[in-house]
Amino acid sequence: MNSAERGGSLSTGRVEDTRSPFVRLAELIGDIKPGRPAIDLGVGEPKHGVPDFVGPVIAAHIADFGRYPRNEGLPQFRCAAAEWAARRYKLARIPDPDREVLVLNGSREGLFLGAFAAKRHVGNRAGRPAILIPNPFYAAYSAGAVAADCDVVYMPATRETGFLPNLDALDAGLLARTVAMFLGTPSNPQGAVADMAYLQRVTAMARRYGFMVFCDECYSEIYSRSPPPGILEAANDQFENVVLFQSLSKRSNLPGLRIGFIMGDRRFMAKFLELRSVAAPQVPLPAQEVAVAAYRDEAHVERNRDLYRQKFDLADQIIGDRYGYRRPPGGFFLWLDVAALGGSEAAAARLWREAGVRVLPGRYAAREQPDGSNPGADYIRVAMVHDKETTAEALHRIVAVLG
Repeated sequence: MNSAERGGSLSTGRVEDTRSPFVRLAELIGDIKPGRPAIDLGVGEPKHGVPDFVGPVIAAHIADFGRYPRNEGLPQFRCAAAEWAARRYKLARIPDPDREVLVLNGSREGLFLGAFAAKRHVGNRAGRPAILIPNPFYAAYSAGAVAADCDVVYMPATRETGFLPNLDALDAGLLARTVAMFLGTPSNPQGAVADMAYLQRVTAMARRYGFMVFCDECYSEIYSRSPPPGILEAANDQFENVVLFQSLSKRSNLPGLRIGFIMGDRRFMAKFLELRSVAAPQVPLPAQEVAVAAYRDEAHVERNRDLYRQKFDLADQIIGDRYGYRRPPGGFFLWLDVAALGGSEAAAARLWREAGVRVLPGRYAAREQPDGSNPGADYIRVAMVHDKETTAEALHRIVAVLG
């Protein structure tokens, strides 16, 4: 069986539109007047309330805006993040706050800079350095890989492969020149969750061929039933060749705070800190203090998760079995199949024109494969970020227009 038969061939994506998906969406619908009062389900920006403790913590540390933060982050932040990860993933030991945890300006910073650090850390490869990226994907993955002057190899993640990259399609020659593999779980946009066997297999591949696994787990705390497993669970207790990226944007409804962390392989973390110290802005100390409080509190996370569950209950009722819908195990997006309605761009334009509902064409969240196919071309991404009433209204409009 060849790679196309196993879910699509791999792509280096040398000819592609690398602009932001949202720039492309603005161009698509820019001259179209919305048919009804607008509801924006295109951007994955959480709109639930900010936790009550945020204001008081910032007020208590307001004077710290007058200090330069250290690049690695406050000790209390790194300890809180490490202790949270050990609890959340039931790790055999608490990650070392001094050598295995670093603060980030949101996970996007780390996901972008990671490609540079991996290329430096891994060293010489058997050919031109390559970075493997699931397709569809979060745009920061490819931006960093391109900026680091690596081949970008897109791994199709389709319904046939469970919306995760097919590891059987990765041959030894490609893996021997790989410096990093990106993996999102739960994935953006499909909400697929990699099980422990999959994560263990990825980890074993990375150790055999000497590359890094960058596991983006920013949606890990939004799930319907079982908490998704994490890469550190699969890595045993030394975390060689793997790092975890986390953020408070989705977990705690704090996308504007711009804070998260990277955690894992201490050898890689040393290289990453070297780079971060000269290439990234420090994270304000009051923001880190908020994060300390956030990682030590689960009550607000449970309330947040329940709100998303209620909205997916609405999707179950309103969308039903239309558009290939299946409730995703994680994340807060619907990934709806609109192939029968002209594809993602046609459906997105129609929804804006007739319903005033803004959604993201899946084509813009993915890249073309060598055979000309695009794993997102037949889908629209719908962000379930508004309150229940607004969400229900938007879903009813979608069904009314698309049928």
